[in-house]
Amino acid sequence: MRTGKSVKIAAACTAGLLLAAGCGSGDGDSGQGGDGPAIVTGVYPLQWLAEQVSGDRGAVSNLTEPGAEPHDLELTGRQTGEVTDADVVFYVSGLQPAVDDAVAQSGTEGALDVADLVELRPAGEEEGHDHDHGGEGHEHGGEEHGHGELDPHMWLDTGLMAEAADGLADRLAEADPDGAEAYRSNAERVRAELEEIDAEYGEGLAECDSRTLVVNHAAFGYLAAAHDLEQISVSGIDPASEPSPARIAEVADLVKEHDVTTVFTETLVSPAVAETIADEAGAETAVLDPLEGITDESPGDDYPSVMRGNLESLRGGLGCS
Repeated sequence: MRTGKSVKIAAACTAGLLLAAGCGSGDGDSGQGGDGPAIVTGVYPLQWLAEQVSGDRGAVSNLTEPGAEPHDLELTGRQTGEVTDADVVFYVSGLQPAVDDAVAQSGTEGALDVADLVELRPAGEEEGHDHDHGGEGHEHGGEEHGHGELDPHMWLDTGLMAEAADGLADRLAEADPDGAEAYRSNAERVRAELEEIDAEYGEGLAECDSRTLVVNHAAFGYLAAAHDLEQISVSGIDPASEPSPARIAEVADLVKEHDVTTVFTETLVSPAVAETIADEAGAETAVLDPLEGITDESPGDDYPSVMRGNLESLRGGLGCS
């Protein structure tokens, strides 16, 4: 079923021209090469989910390079062609404006927006947030960032990931009816794995000295809501938004007020502001991976291992027994 761009690549890519022609799938190509649907994803967690659900039938490519900040993604002409030619484009609207634009321009019938499969949370609902980080263009979750009013980081809730797996299996079954049984079976297997991770979180975060999660940017609202934690973020949904000095001081005061001992930094964002707040409040820092992309600093090499690494970081930072 791999048509469009995949056929063009197969015709153009001889062994001698492979590097010169820039052949292959997207910058984050998973390396799968089945004869089923060509699947393009916008961000790593959806790539992982697509690989698990499609199994060896699909060919999955991810538009965001490993280690790159997905919010700032700009597509090459080749990647725009991938979106146009894909059987399924699996993405979260509002996360990556470039992907939203490519989907809209392509008019592809294969677009599958995660926002149509699960209920996304409103952005910016947390203690101390008035939705304004001080300064024009930094409204939390506002149109200035292109993120609308919903939080796209749903993959940090394993229950929502399981729902998305079921929806993806249904769409793949429409694109490739011969693989319907395999896709739905794979989705059931993924759901079982995600439920196991969720149970580990439930047990690991049951008894903690603190339930206040202070983070660099507001990527962890789903994780907090799923496990009875309270997220306080310095910046908004977009990690590129710069908090005002007033916001930095406000978060430092909240850290002191809640007796928070750890401020969490991230793998793809400078830790400078979080470190400043921690120093001001007499707290320590630890890394919490938003799973927007796997890096050398990630506490694992795939979605399940990073989620488990995050659990250990949370347990240490929140004083869980």
